[in-house]
Amino acid sequence: MTALPDIPVPAGIRSRDVDGINGLRVHVLEAGFETKGRPCILLLHGFPELAFSWRKVMPALAAAGYHVIAPDQRGYGRTTGWSADYDGDLAPFSLLNLVRDALALVSAFGYRQVDVVGHDFGSPVAAWCALIRPDVFRSVTMMSAPFGGAPPLPFNTVDTPAKPPVEDPVHRELAALPRPRKHYQWYYSTRQANADMQHAPQGVHDFLRAYYHHKSADWAGNKPYPLKSWSAGELAKLPTYYVMDAGETMAGTVAKEMPSPAAIAANQWLPDGELAYYAAEYGRTGFQGGLQWYRYGTSGLLNSEMQLFSGRSIDVPSCFISGQQDWGTHQRPGVFEAMQGRGCTKMLGCHLVDGAGHWVQQEQPAEVSRLVLDFLAAARAA
Repeated sequence: MTALPDIPVPAGIRSRDVDGINGLRVHVLEAGFETKGRPCILLLHGFPELAFSWRKVMPALAAAGYHVIAPDQRGYGRTTGWSADYDGDLAPFSLLNLVRDALALVSAFGYRQVDVVGHDFGSPVAAWCALIRPDVFRSVTMMSAPFGGAPPLPFNTVDTPAKPPVEDPVHRELAALPRPRKHYQWYYSTRQANADMQHAPQGVHDFLRAYYHHKSADWAGNKPYPLKSWSAGELAKLPTYYVMDAGETMAGTVAKEMPSPAAIAANQWLPDGELAYYAAEYGRTGFQGGLQWYRYGTSGLLNSEMQLFSGRSIDVPSCFISGQQDWGTHQRPGVFEAMQGRGCTKMLGCHLVDGAGHWVQQEQPAEVSRLVLDFLAAARAA
């Protein structure tokens, strides 16, 4: 196997591989490893990110006395043992199995209790870790993707006629709008989505540049607000990176918002040298591993599987951090509000960070580090 290039991380962060983790060889970035006996923080990334997305907050967390572990999750980066076969089994990408990955990793490191932090699609993994194994995951910080609680089971229906499953009409209604649209998660579930991005006409580097820009606070159009309902008319208010134009690829969608050379040169939170690492990794692996997560979610399997926990909430200390310019907070109407009600019973803070879009821990790492550390101190005192 050809040796992979070094990862451009700050001093104090090391890269290593851990074998035997739920069938995977997991690549992790690690900080605060020099001394034993530290409390552990597990950082779970989202799409299209990697453990590398935590590089700016790991030193601050380690300096505060924590052992910080950030894996490339199943389907991503330098972690191996997963299949990107579109026609393969999706069960390894179930949320229950992703929780198992996290549990096996912290167990391998010798921890019986950890604090877990998740961003984007890593946020629901972190949330379910805390709900399913609160004895291990003693606090949870969710970023950018709020958690509305376990899906309900039909209740008190024994004397009513059974209702057949109803197809969600929103996709048909989006396609029928005067400006036809489609939801990105269902696009990500199509066979062609991976090739559209891995072989984007502009190249992977420029595709990712435009994608990161479009969802960041640098894009002036990101001025989110709560939507009223899960309906075509409301969802069509979302930017095109969430509700795309019908017939468009994601590469084509974000290409229209490619920042200028001057804006790229001025970018402090994701300079081209750091973006090059993402581009090289996704150019090597493709995107399908991450897209399998979306396919599982849109298949209906996720909802039926997690009904096992119907009525349960997150009862360990929790907090939510998102960018003030991040539409992710509101992309599923009502979930942000439900999280602060039935979803989490010990919500200690809900923070929208100004000057950050979707990539909050990369765009505003100092503030995110401060908020996480303040939350962990409050969680210990709670």
